[in-house]
This record gives sequence, structure tokens and C-alpha cells, in this order.
Amino acid sequence: MSKPTIEDVAKLAKVSTATVSRVINKQGGVRKATEERIAKAISQLDYIPNAVARSMVKKTTKTIGVIIPDINNPFFPLVVSGIEQQAREKGYFTVLCNTNESPEIERELTQILLERSVDGLIVTTADEDGKQLQSAIDRGIPIVAVDRAIKSFEVDTVLVGNIDGAYQATRHLILQGHKRIAIICGPQNTTPGYERFVGFKKALEEYQIPLPEDLVLEGDFKEESGFKLTQKLYSMQERPTAIFSSNNLMTVGCVKAVMETGWQMGKELAFIGFDDVDIATFVTPSLSVVSRPMRQLGELAFDILYEKMTSTGEWVRRHYVLSPELKIRQSCTIKNTN
Repeated sequence: MSKPTIEDVAKLAKVSTATVSRVINKQGGVRKATEERIAKAISQLDYIPNAVARSMVKKTTKTIGVIIPDINNPFFPLVVSGIEQQAREKGYFTVLCNTNESPEIERELTQILLERSVDGLIVTTADEDGKQLQSAIDRGIPIVAVDRAIKSFEVDTVLVGNIDGAYQATRHLILQGHKRIAIICGPQNTTPGYERFVGFKKALEEYQIPLPEDLVLEGDFKEESGFKLTQKLYSMQERPTAIFSSNNLMTVGCVKAVMETGWQMGKELAFIGFDDVDIATFVTPSLSVVSRPMRQLGELAFDILYEKMTSTGEWVRRHYVLSPELKIRQSCTIKNTN
């Protein structure tokens, strides 16, 4: 059985195909009684309008691309849920792509999304140089960067206060009496990795606490690096009394290493991680964290993209920095007065 066509709808509703098209595309100028008759015909025939044809007429596909670097990181699904909720409310469909932190894959996915005529992109880039997004820039596709900045182009950005969050966490540890504080950094060529290290150093400098090089360890935002680097800290002759972990997956690795080594968190070791994680309140002691408004990041990113996609006037680049929140739990209640 062949699928019903717009001609079939027009014949059943006793109108022209042009009138059916106006109703489907919500162009107005059709009497309410006629609209109702067309709607009834569409329902009876179970007619589904051709999205491609509609996009050619309206110059929009009502589709956006969302590119993230690591779908296994619990941060990104929450951000994407915020994007999708706002997109649905505006009638947009979201295509999610994962680059696995590869600029080459990001370039390929960007091209594929452009071939499918997406109206805009929300990107957490694998490489902040951003050259892998050149094809989208050349076509004038609206882009909003989330969590990581893009350095080669002026695009709208939605970030979190990484420096402030790391500063708050480190300052709290200092005020608890800690002086030998280690940091497990993220990659220093990324906005969150670099800025969280800046916030960490800022607190130490403010309280005139030296930063031994052996207590600065750079991970890759992955669980395994958090695990291995925590083991390295534990093996030191003079261990740190506190650790600040720069992201959620590395925090999971840190916790696993602490449990495996028998390092007593909350007694021998104080700990704060950046980003709330599922295990934070389930492990004992519960984990102190710097929490981010993840869904809000996604919601705001889409709102900006939507304004940009629908704007007809001159656009002023937007740059938002949302505030993090330090949540103190049991993992850093000890005081070291040595």
C-alpha cells in the first residue's frame, strides 16, 4: 500500500495542494473551518509531511547538532538533557555526536551534520583551537561553545566559573589547616583543565603556601588517570594530606585508588572533587565536591543558539559564566595542624 500524498489530502479535504501546504507549514491565510477539514483529512489518511520538502520551502530543517567529547562522562548527558528539553519546546530535533576527544572525528562529524543541513551547532570541542569547525564557520552556521572555549573564532560561549570553583575548594582545604595539597589536573590545553589549575594556584598564593612540583599531576579527564595518579601520590615518602581532583571521572578513579590502597579518606586524607558524581553521597565518607549547574548550561546554550538562528539583526557575541557551588561533605572534615 502506497503512502498517502499531499494530493490525497487535498482531494479528501476538497482544497488545493497549495492550501494544504499553507496549513502544514503554518503560513496562515486559511479559514479555520478549512484548516479543520484539512487536519481531519491528514488524520484519516495518516499523512506524514515530507520533512525534507518542508525544509526546502522554509529554509530550515529544525535540527541542531550537538557535539561532545566523551559520552561516558556523566557531565555531558545532563548538559544534553538541558539542550534537548529546550529544543523540543521550540520544535527542534537534536542530533548527538560523540568525538571521543578526537579533533579528526570532530571534523568528520561536523561535515556530516552540515550535509544534513543542521540549523546550528552546540559544541564542546576536542581541540580548542577549533580549526576542525572551519567548514561550519565558512557556511555561517551558528555555533555555541559549551564548557570549553574556541580560540580561533568568535563564537558564543557558555562556561562555568572554573577558577572560582577551584579557588573555593582549595581555600576550604587551606582553612582546614592543610598545607601539603595535591592537585590532579585536567589537560592544560583545555579551558576547564587550565582554569581549575589557575584557581588552585590562586588560593595557595593568597595564603602564601608553596606548591611543590611533585604535587601537581596532570591527568586526561579519564578515570584511569585519576586512579594511577592517586596511587602515585600514595607511594610518596611524604604524602599530601589533601587532594583536589579536577573532574568527575578522575574523581572516580581517585576514590577507587584510595579504597584499594587503604588510604583513609576523612582521617588521613581530605578530598574535594570538581563536579558532583553519582557515587559522591553513596561512598563513606561522602565526597565534598564543586558542583556545576549542568542542565542549566545546556538550557542556556540552546536559548542562545535559538536566538542566533532566528535573529534577523546584527548579533552581539554572548559570553556567559555560570557560578559553581562548593558542597562540603565528610571527605574533608579532618584538620591538619602540623
